[in-house]
Amino acid sequence: MTRVLVVDDEPQIVRALRVVLREAGYEAIPAETAEEALDRAAIRPPDAAIVDLVLPDGDGVEVCRRLREWSEMPIIVLSAIGEEEQKVLALEAGADDYLTKPFSPRELVARVRAVFRRVDVAPERHDIIRAGDVVLDRPRLRVTAGDRRVDLTATEFELLATLAGQPGRVFTRAQLLDAVKGIEAESFERAIDAHIKNVRRKLEPNPRSPRYVLTVYGVGYRFAEP
Repeated sequence: MTRVLVVDDEPQIVRALRVVLREAGYEAIPAETAEEALDRAAIRPPDAAIVDLVLPDGDGVEVCRRLREWSEMPIIVLSAIGEEEQKVLALEAGADDYLTKPFSPRELVARVRAVFRRVDVAPERHDIIRAGDVVLDRPRLRVTAGDRRVDLTATEFELLATLAGQPGRVFTRAQLLDAVKGIEAESFERAIDAHIKNVRRKLEPNPRSPRYVLTVYGVGYRFAEP
């Protein structure tokens, strides 16, 4: 059974999520603190994580960052903090999605399903995207740049695939948001900037002077033409 780490110190939220996740076919692994969450993830890595930002012993953003050091699992952040700056920080730390409290547990399950759909590419789709020396293998969610392996999250992969699939085409932030969010989500265009920052940090030899993912000022982004 697919295991989802649920990190929240509010018992009523954990109980509700355990019920709806079980109904959806997932096993919820509860953790009340940042330390407990990281310990459980290290002992038996989950398939995804749902992380509250405010924890008794630390910051959920740091939990996301620590998980990202060794895993590309989907991460969804929960928070009562709705400010855009906080959302950007969470996304830059590696979160795939951000949901503000109060929320519907069933909507959260829909978000979980959406991020898993980005990972579970149908095996018959043997899509190989080549853009210069960058190669994306969709069935394996694998990216190489020259002879270098680039590890991206499912959201980052889909964003790069959208751009690299049409080198030279300029995509607005709204178009890229539609390409990666998967469901009608509580979203904002600066989320794309946060994900692009992560892609560049992993892909570009020099993220401050990108050669692959280029900014079109006042519009959005494009992938460099070979």
